[in-house]
Amino acid sequence: MPTFAEQQSLFRAYDIRGSHQYFTTNFIQALGNAFAHLYSGLLCLSEDNDSQNSLLTQSLTSLETIIVIGYDVRNGSNAIAQKLADILAQRGLQVVQLGLVTTPMMVFWAEQYQGHGIIVTASHSAKEILGIKWLVNHQSPSSSEIQLLYHQLTKSNSKNNSVIQANTLKQNTQDTGLSTEDIATAYIEAIAQVFQQIDQSSKPHSNRQNASRQHPKESQQPLSKLDFRVVIDCMHGATSAIAQRLFGRFCQDVIMMNDIADGNFPSGNPDPTEPHRLTQLQHNVIHHQADIGIAFDGDGDRLMIVDTNGKVVSPDHLLYLLAQVAIAERPDTLYDADSIYDAESISSQRSPQVLFDIKCSHHLPKLLSDLDATPVMSRTGSSFMRQQIQSSDYQIVFAGELSGHFIFNDSRFIVYDDATYAALRLLHWLATDELVDSKRALTDITESLPAMVSTADHYLPMPTTFGTEYSLVEQLARFCRYLRQLLEATAADSVHHLINTDLLLDCHCSVVEPHLTLKQARDLMPVGTTLSCIDGVRLDFPHGFGVLRQSNTSHHLTARFAGDSIDDLADIQAKFAALCHPFDEELAAKIVAIPAE
Repeated sequence: MPTFAEQQSLFRAYDIRGSHQYFTTNFIQALGNAFAHLYSGLLCLSEDNDSQNSLLTQSLTSLETIIVIGYDVRNGSNAIAQKLADILAQRGLQVVQLGLVTTPMMVFWAEQYQGHGIIVTASHSAKEILGIKWLVNHQSPSSSEIQLLYHQLTKSNSKNNSVIQANTLKQNTQDTGLSTEDIATAYIEAIAQVFQQIDQSSKPHSNRQNASRQHPKESQQPLSKLDFRVVIDCMHGATSAIAQRLFGRFCQDVIMMNDIADGNFPSGNPDPTEPHRLTQLQHNVIHHQADIGIAFDGDGDRLMIVDTNGKVVSPDHLLYLLAQVAIAERPDTLYDADSIYDAESISSQRSPQVLFDIKCSHHLPKLLSDLDATPVMSRTGSSFMRQQIQSSDYQIVFAGELSGHFIFNDSRFIVYDDATYAALRLLHWLATDELVDSKRALTDITESLPAMVSTADHYLPMPTTFGTEYSLVEQLARFCRYLRQLLEATAADSVHHLINTDLLLDCHCSVVEPHLTLKQARDLMPVGTTLSCIDGVRLDFPHGFGVLRQSNTSHHLTARFAGDSIDDLADIQAKFAALCHPFDEELAAKIVAIPAE
């Protein structure tokens, strides 16, 4: 029986992902069986519910478990999806095959059934990478649940270990009654319903009451197209199959580029956040005198924007803009029709929260506070954010991260990082908000935001640590916490005192020079520095910030630094380099060498 030791590295913090050579037929067969065991076990779990849930249990056990399955454009994704569908069907599960879709579209269709779905995608990764994401009961799996799936598949009995190839598996399309047209139309019309609701809620209160007494179709007016010229870069990914029709439904003039689905990704990796990746889009926005440029990643869950001047809008600024949209367009009722709680009663007790990840700008919390929102810093990872949102009882109205994942939580649409939906929400807000010139509004708003010089989200090789059970990031976090505690306790003491070596050893920082003076400690951790260790090490200074953390998707460190000026940026990089120098001199040198964007 195979152990799949080579495939263990595929099971990461958010999904299954890695080189195509590891996606053997042997592995896919075992993985399909593991998924079948996972989804088949849902009904067994329902039988263990107590008597007060007996009606729910009875209704569940009388139905088949339904799983929707889709795939992205990568070579091999279609074949893997078909193989998984065949295995699940053979195990008595009902499969709804969606074909080529974005990840958010898979989520949308999972929500139409029981909240179970699988999509074969490696998102923004290079073409030789394959991957799989999934939902169980409307939720993405946690890191521990992903590891449990790995341990489950090692129990599988499979024989063939050849590498899976595209279009080699027998097609066994199941009759679900859904055509490609149905799949796209329902998704587009659901978004149209959102804009109908927003437009209706913006009317005077008396008009809303009258409209609510009418039949739903009678109260809706056809949506007029937004007066925008939009350039869209699909990067040959899954949005190629939907973007033209979707944006053509809501915008007057849509110009497409790189919109032929192609798993070879001839224009480059389908990652709009890569440096210089948007150069072609910037040129096309200027050439066509467009109002905005929009770019999506390979599976449609990452968004980047170019303004009418051809300038890339930083993800920090885009997060702020979309948070403003979410706050301004919160629905009157956040719960179901029978709930006694509404937005006014909730907001009178607490302000809406906006979630942002630890790599975002030091200016962002202040900007969000100016919107009367409560800024909340989170670990990096959209799946972590979704889990936090789902337990927030609608207090978190919006979440976003530097990598371009943005999530609306206003009860109107799926609570997922849907890049096409986020882009349309931004366009609709720009067109309908009471601005002097909506077409210039994006540029005007971003140019009014605080200036900042930053590095890109930079990958660094993972240093090897010797003689300790703690990783470099863990050691650095312990050292920074120690410095903070020391400086707080000795704020009035002489700067010539030496650091207590015993305390240093207690922090497992034995590689740090034991004769470090208090003055040197204060240079490393200046007064007013804020430390966060929720995900690696983040330090906020009055003039900028820096963060060093372990990547969730690869064996690297990720780093980002920002300052109010180029000199501030250099100063912050130097501070981080000085902190890392005792642990790894090569890493310290690489931190200083990271260039500004």
